Amino acid sequence: MGCGNVFFTLLISFSVALITYNIIISSNAPLKQELPGPSRSSSSIIVDPIIKMPVDKSRGGSGSKRLFHTAVTASDSVYNTWQCRVMYYWFKKMKETPNSDMGGFTRILHSGKADKHMNEIPTFVAQPLPSGMDQGYIVLNRPWAFVQWLQQADIKEDYILMSEPDHIIVKPIPNLSRDGLGAAFPFFYIEPKKYESVLRKYFPEEKGPITDIDPIGNSPVIVGKESLKKIAPTWMNVSLAMKKDPETDKAFGWVLEMYAYAVSSALHGVGNILYKDFMIQPPWDTEVGKKFIIHYTYGCDYNMKGALTYGKIGEWRFDKRSYDSVAPPRNLPLPPPGVPESVVTLVKMVNEATANIPNWGS
Repeated sequence: MGCGNVFFTLLISFSVALITYNIIISSNAPLKQELPGPSRSSSSIIVDPIIKMPVDKSRGGSGSKRLFHTAVTASDSVYNTWQCRVMYYWFKKMKETPNSDMGGFTRILHSGKADKHMNEIPTFVAQPLPSGMDQGYIVLNRPWAFVQWLQQADIKEDYILMSEPDHIIVKPIPNLSRDGLGAAFPFFYIEPKKYESVLRKYFPEEKGPITDIDPIGNSPVIVGKESLKKIAPTWMNVSLAMKKDPETDKAFGWVLEMYAYAVSSALHGVGNILYKDFMIQPPWDTEVGKKFIIHYTYGCDYNMKGALTYGKIGEWRFDKRSYDSVAPPRNLPLPPPGVPESVVTLVKMVNEATANIPNWGS
């Protein structure tokens, strides 16, 4: 037991040293808490750079699969926990369907202690950052949690899908990565060219053109396990360095950690296939189509005629933030007629999950 304590102390000491390594500026700045603004027109979505997927010839009758492990970071809050339970319900259903390359699943719980859902959801308990280091920006625990998991866990698959609690898998996900490239969703609000002067602090000109930084976050991303083992410590250090720099913190706000992953991936020469069909984000995306994931990051507000009332609480609404301290009840009311398919599908899938998950709400 004593040896274990000594080892744990040494691990934490090493980790703190690793965290602080390469932090560029030590000053602080207030965090912008608002979410990135939604697209107001279809044109702003269309301009996302998209690389067409290469034809997958690896399946040619061999039956071989390139399995990936799905990893979701979460706190032990009620808010994160109910989302993880819904997410894992749909993961299990979709994993068993044809055309899936979905392997194992891990909830990376960065609270530092086990919770009552350890037997329901496969879970790795990671330590949070030392007190005060996240500066109120809890997302900084994500890269640090991944570093711990990648170092300590026995991950069987050769690829990792980094996902989030507020993702619902609507179709079985194949391994979209190819030829050493990751596969990632392009976000219209991640704009490396626009912020080149800021990003050059972390991605100097000798590393390449600013266009080498892809317009992505860390999720959803499918990437080779060995590549992620190299990226993750850099992602952690760049995130902390960005948060310490007032100019960067002001420029990126809530999406700072997303930029940090994009920069770190580029620093390690890991490019990404930008795959628009990876997911949709209601209410702005209205059809499920061929997409694999529903990301319910935005609130969905409608009047009873089915018209969107974004920015104003609707007569009908579904917003995950309404359930920050209590899980949503079973059998949520469905949207009124005229509400887009994406929103209807989202609510139906939440309802199915909550109806079938034992001890829901407890």
